Amino acid sequence: MRGRACILTPVAVWCAVLAVAAGAAAQETTVLVGSGSSVPAPLYARWAQEYNQHNSRIQFRYLPTATKEGIEQISKGSGDFGAGEVPLAPNERAQAGLTEIPVALVGIVPVYNLSGVKSGLRLSGEVLAGIFLGEIRNWNAAPIAKLNPDMALPNAGIQVVYRPAGKGSNYIFTDFLSKNSAKFKARVGTTPSPKWPVGEAAERSSDMADKVKREAGAIGYVELAYAMKSGLSQAAVLNPAGKFVKASAESITAACRDVEDPRWDKFSTSLTNAPGEDSFPIASFTWVYLRTDGADTSRTLAIQEFFAWVFGEGQNFAEQEGYPPLPAELVASVRGKMKEIR
Repeated sequence: MRGRACILTPVAVWCAVLAVAAGAAAQETTVLVGSGSSVPAPLYARWAQEYNQHNSRIQFRYLPTATKEGIEQISKGSGDFGAGEVPLAPNERAQAGLTEIPVALVGIVPVYNLSGVKSGLRLSGEVLAGIFLGEIRNWNAAPIAKLNPDMALPNAGIQVVYRPAGKGSNYIFTDFLSKNSAKFKARVGTTPSPKWPVGEAAERSSDMADKVKREAGAIGYVELAYAMKSGLSQAAVLNPAGKFVKASAESITAACRDVEDPRWDKFSTSLTNAPGEDSFPIASFTWVYLRTDGADTSRTLAIQEFFAWVFGEGQNFAEQEGYPPLPAELVASVRGKMKEIR
């Protein structure tokens, strides 16, 4: 039929990628296929570009679906790895034989579009919880004004934008809000699939950035790399030390150091609300989810070879793409953990 577009479902796309992988394998090229969070999607795209030039024997494909979908796929044995920002559940480790390995750091940033307020806005976890619970509805409401006494806040409605179910950024953000608001913890909790009482959804990280940029009075949350590339206004956030801190490579890395030092072995721990004065409080690892006992020795060796590169030269590309690399002390521990992958 003339003019009809070909529309592929996510499952069809996945099958198509696996078919490409099978064809490539027949030509003695190993194609590693993974899926998961859109939060690190630009980073995985850069890694694919660089590594595919570095090693023609091992190619790399990544599908940004959602964190929970990435975990489900690798749990079922589909693909070679998953990726995301949700720590594995005990049954996923024990029954599915999975482990999570941190590959880089991320910061989830409150971003906003407010006329006359391009920078300098201060927010706390308690106030953000009130906004995303729908209890604080105007930008000049008393709780926001109290944190910004020298700022002329407009009498404008707050338009909440959130991510739909299954997203790693939801998990990080709700983990932070639950630690700062008992009411939020009771009503929503820490979850990749929160039931938001107000607002409208944005499917991917890039959609979130675009929607906040378009809508006057909007507030959302997005990974630092997306916020920087989109030019969105970013709020400073109150940390447990009583300091308002903006997200940056330095403040996100500080959160990691505050939690991991001195042992550097808490690979699946939360980094939100890290205690240091310089720590950005909505920080997290982004993990790769791997099977600890692969059935195909050649593919396991390819995975080990690829991630050996990720924990070496690949960390430089993480920094270039706006994702803070792992501290050197943690990289050393992670390399030891990777030896458990068989």
